[in-house]
Amino acid sequence: MNRLIYPILFILLFTSIANAQKSKAYNLQTLLKNGGIITAKPQSISALNDGDKTGVACKSGVYWLKDVNFTSGTIDVDIKGRNVLQQSFVGIAFHGVDSINTDIVYLRPFNFRSTDTLRKQHAVQYVSQPDYTWEKLREEHPLMYEQPVATNLEPNGWVHVHIVVKGDAITVYLNNSPKQALKVKKLGSRADGMLGLWCFGSEEADFANLVVKKN
Repeated sequence: MNRLIYPILFILLFTSIANAQKSKAYNLQTLLKNGGIITAKPQSISALNDGDKTGVACKSGVYWLKDVNFTSGTIDVDIKGRNVLQQSFVGIAFHGVDSINTDIVYLRPFNFRSTDTLRKQHAVQYVSQPDYTWEKLREEHPLMYEQPVATNLEPNGWVHVHIVVKGDAITVYLNNSPKQALKVKKLGSRADGMLGLWCFGSEEADFANLVVKKN
């Protein structure tokens, strides 16, 4: 009997270790301190401590993780924007070549609970820059690459974002809901590239608890 049990236990242990190695949690404050975050605007990112959240606060820009290449898998992160109209766009950039050539999944917190019916539809967005900007996608494929979010999401609060990149599909879940907030077909030809924190507008964006699992 033991001759059967030991090989099975070894296989299970090896599989568990292999899966754990694919998943990596990033301490954003440690990365910032040790030069592990690349940006053209180092003065625009700082350490953040907000209750149980330990991370970084950023101003408009892209903040790439040094030596991190992402192809497919999942990206988990806690994000907090601001409820300021047209001034708080916060998300994750991936498959990046540079700040111009990259895919982005991002939130517009100021639209979460908008009383304007149309604006409310524009809360979570996917783009693939520079060829597929939000303007182009909204004009040619209205309400396909952007969607509303659950009404219980707080515009000024932390939102847990879970992004799944698998094949030509990108799926987004918010605050651990089993219901997808957005599912779209990936655009463009980039299959891998840099991974980073992304924000745009005059308002500060906060990031914490980044975990990346590569397939």
